[in-house]
Amino acid sequence: MGAALQVTPPEDAALIAQSLETAAERGGDLTAAFYERLFHDRPELEPLFIMDTDGAVRGEMLSRAFDAILDFIGPRAYAHNLISAEATNHDGYNVPREAFADFFATIRDVVRAVCAETWSADMAAAWQRFLASIAGYIAAA
Repeated sequence: MGAALQVTPPEDAALIAQSLETAAERGGDLTAAFYERLFHDRPELEPLFIMDTDGAVRGEMLSRAFDAILDFIGPRAYAHNLISAEATNHDGYNVPREAFADFFATIRDVVRAVCAETWSADMAAAWQRFLASIAGYIAAA
């Protein structure tokens, strides 16, 4: 897959990492805000979490997604393969590919909201390029 040879430009990686750091500093644990937004935007996904009564699965999924983002914009040691594999894995849960991609877009949206006035046009552009790259892995999986 040709996309595996592409790396995130250092400027984009720095902007994405900065936005994640700012969101963590300002918002702390973003799990509740993230899933509230995800289920608002994609209500058909909420029933998939019916057994997650304590939110542990939700928290773990979001934590793994943050780790994958940081690896994907950095060394890309595993994230590109993880994203492809998880897209295929989620087919088994009847999660459409576009919903899987929306997961990362929702992370961006929540991070943007928490960053508020520190969110910049450059961050938005870096995230957009990142999401396009992720979408390529998801579509090819």
